[in-house]
Amino acid sequence: MTSGDDTPSRLDLLKALGDNTRYAIYLELARSPRPLATAEVAATLDLHPNTVRPHLERMREVGLLDVRPDTSGGVGRPQKLYELSAHSPSLGLEPPVYPMVARMLLDVVVDLGVDAEPAVEAGRRQGRVLAHSPAAERGSCVDATLCLLEDMGFDPASVTDDGVTTVAFGHCPFAELAERNPEVVCSLHRGVLEGFVDTVGGAAVGEFHDLSHRSPCTVSLEPSS
Repeated sequence: MTSGDDTPSRLDLLKALGDNTRYAIYLELARSPRPLATAEVAATLDLHPNTVRPHLERMREVGLLDVRPDTSGGVGRPQKLYELSAHSPSLGLEPPVYPMVARMLLDVVVDLGVDAEPAVEAGRRQGRVLAHSPAAERGSCVDATLCLLEDMGFDPASVTDDGVTTVAFGHCPFAELAERNPEVVCSLHRGVLEGFVDTVGGAAVGEFHDLSHRSPCTVSLEPSS
């Protein structure tokens, strides 16, 4: 049963989670900062992908999950990536007021006329804090930055040419807010990367393409002098 606007009813969604295996799969997706492929979910839960796949499809059918192809450029048919839909219950894993507060704060920032530079600087401060997190200890500066982006849910894919590493973002955890105001939100993201990379050392943020560019969202990491 669905509501009059074709949105799945909350009862339908919760009924779909009555199966223990399906519930465990849902929790893994709820905890993940990025969309997951069938094989990733199966490996985490020590299940066969053929066991996981129909459960994922069932949850997609009732509206619990959204699915998209993995466009990271792997060989063969693109994998399907699953993530929670906007209609999914939080199950207490994320305080439901957080997204609402984020939207309201963004509205306040816009109403105050704050432009990109203060947002970049706020991001830099946070990036310097993150430079003391476990992600910063994973290999080179580029490796550490990729780990940070992975932990944040950006699903990064990278290629290095002539010493410059270009990182594409396969997923944006800030997408809803970034689409509302890319100048502020994407500037926060750029600032985080600049503060992190500058503090870790060994590289520098070069070009940063966000939603205001025609090309996909990317950042280039160049060797520091």
